[in-house]
Amino acid sequence: MRSMWAAAAIVVMNAALSTGAIAADKGTKEEATALSKKAIAFYKANGKDKAYAEINNKSGQFVDRDLYVYVVDTSGHVRAHGTNPKLIDKDLMQLKDADGKAFVAEVVELVKANKTGWVDYKWTNPVSKQIESKTTYVEPMGDLGFAVGVYK
Repeated sequence: MRSMWAAAAIVVMNAALSTGAIAADKGTKEEATALSKKAIAFYKANGKDKAYAEINNKSGQFVDRDLYVYVVDTSGHVRAHGTNPKLIDKDLMQLKDADGKAFVAEVVELVKANKTGWVDYKWTNPVSKQIESKTTYVEPMGDLGFAVGVYK
């Protein structure tokens, strides 16, 4: 009887620990904000070409678990993207999420207004490969927006 209780306790403890590990694998809003600001500082210190190359590097400092930086200009063109090189140089102004929301247009509006902010939409998580609710922090710098999203 005692071994059955011990086994049950181990199962419960493992479940609790694995749930914590899953949560730790997801980025936070604070981490997203910090990563966006870090990318801007890198851009300012190293210039556009080096910054875009590093942001585009899937193994680089601007990709962390499910967090990644992407850069969009005020026309809706992606200038750099941490996980999907096919989006670079594409005009995404009319891109809609799974619910039909033109979220890139909202990102661009924040950049044009020179305001930081969050944009909510649904997007494929590069880790889970599932469409999930996401909120993206946008930090404007001139005619560019440095964006990092958090899956909810």
